[in-house]
Amino acid sequence: MPHSLVKKALDVRLTAATVECLHGGHRVASHARSHKRGSYSTLAEHMPAAHRAHAEWSPGRLLNWASSIGPATRDVVQHLLETKPHPEMGYRACLGLLSLARQYGKDRLEAAGLRAKALGAPTRASVASILKAGLDRQAVVVTTAVALPAHDNVRGPTYYH
Repeated sequence: MPHSLVKKALDVRLTAATVECLHGGHRVASHARSHKRGSYSTLAEHMPAAHRAHAEWSPGRLLNWASSIGPATRDVVQHLLETKPHPEMGYRACLGLLSLARQYGKDRLEAAGLRAKALGAPTRASVASILKAGLDRQAVVVTTAVALPAHDNVRGPTYYH
């Protein structure tokens, strides 16, 4: 779509096979119609330049990069890719981790990823917060669950099912 049409009102014509975008009666874009619920069918030439740059990445490439830093970083990247409806939606967060490696160094990023995993918050924002506060330089304390004593008033998880 031409840049001059950004933030302009368009008319849309739908057929069984296509979606057409019209401005002033002239077709400015046409897409094959997808009938998959919740799916995307964006054409690369219609993406902003920053999004096209992300398309050069793949989950495998991101995971290989993360693995070169360490297993905790790989696990954070894996989480970012798996928790989105489409892996491509996690690319921006993964590339944000890449910038944290340049800013803080690979060793600190790995330590922050380990802490984020231990906290149950393996996200880019958590890792960035850990690095900013310097918490990656502190030892990770792993706590274990305390078993409840056997007692008639302690019903356990099966009671509620």
